[in-house]
Amino acid sequence: MIRLLPVILLSCLTSAQALADMAHITADRDNTLVEDPDGALSNGIGLHIRAGRTNQAMNSIRRGLVRFDVASALPANAIIDRVFLTLYQNSNNTEPADVSLHSVLADWGEAASFGGGGGAPAEPGDATWLHTFYDHDFWVQQGGHFVPHATATATVSGNEFYTWQSTVHMVNNVRLWLKNPERNFGWLVMGDESTGGTAKRFDSREGRDSTRHPMLTIEYHLPGN
Repeated sequence: MIRLLPVILLSCLTSAQALADMAHITADRDNTLVEDPDGALSNGIGLHIRAGRTNQAMNSIRRGLVRFDVASALPANAIIDRVFLTLYQNSNNTEPADVSLHSVLADWGEAASFGGGGGAPAEPGDATWLHTFYDHDFWVQQGGHFVPHATATATVSGNEFYTWQSTVHMVNNVRLWLKNPERNFGWLVMGDESTGGTAKRFDSREGRDSTRHPMLTIEYHLPGN
């Protein structure tokens, strides 16, 4: 786990790595799945995405969704070396908790719902606990369809930037998204769901401070380099 601003992170690369090309991509879609038996809540354009179990509404679960348009940002023949995801924790919950990324296996939507920790009434096209796109397309299982094995994990505590360090799984995910954009469904952000009051809150792409929006940093090179 790395707790560094993207600029600091990149400054720590070795001289050989620093010669690689870098792409910094902000999220083009994000949302929060709000545990709800009716699948009627979402937070498509809310200021935050959440992950973990709240102390509200019977300690229900929140799971974040975030996606980056890799194919539009990189050359089609780019060879991806390392990948980093940076989110800004913005919450009064400073207790350390592991937050993991999981590759999502179905497309999902971000519509116009806007709310706080409890979510808001889902709008047509929103992802919800039951729906990929409210209110006509469904996840194959409640709470999202994703790879159970974590792609990467970081321990999140107080308010600052957190960067999920590059793993083989993260690199493989992004390579897939580059070569097969139609299979780019992003990551599900999962917090500690074992007990109430563990939910973490991260600035979303709609957050008021653009420097805190979700950021995907990709280190890559071109064939022959």
